Amino acid sequence: MDLATDFPERFRPGARVTWKRLGEERSLVVASVRPHAARVLLRFENVSGVDAARALSGGELVVAESDAFPAPEGFHYAHEIRGWPCDDEAGRPLGEAAELETTAAGPLLTVRTPEGKLVLVPFVAGIVVRVDSLAKRIVLDPPGGLFELAADV
Repeated sequence: MDLATDFPERFRPGARVTWKRLGEERSLVVASVRPHAARVLLRFENVSGVDAARALSGGELVVAESDAFPAPEGFHYAHEIRGWPCDDEAGRPLGEAAELETTAAGPLLTVRTPEGKLVLVPFVAGIVVRVDSLAKRIVLDPPGGLFELAADV
């Protein structure tokens, strides 16, 4: 399994997860965990044999909101900020948060502009001025020209 979490310790025997793929959903309980290179190998209760395991490929594992680890100070979960408006410091709308992902170059915020274009914004201090959790709003100070590089969707 490729890890898309900052908290891999959540995968421990007895942990409950939900497997999702294209509208399908299945509750699973982790039976065992072991590292393998940069990945993690999981075995689930009531999933025995290669064919049963293969049937789960192509899906993703999610945890219930109530089981999520509390976010450390300054950390934001992608699912929490998705859809939040993004404005510049003068309050002009730049778009809305479409995705937040971790890349080799650092975290990137994808902003969908009012015209429907996508802009990749480095999610770093200096560019991200403020993430206001109460107002559910992100204030950005993007470098000049960044929003002109927007890609059509």
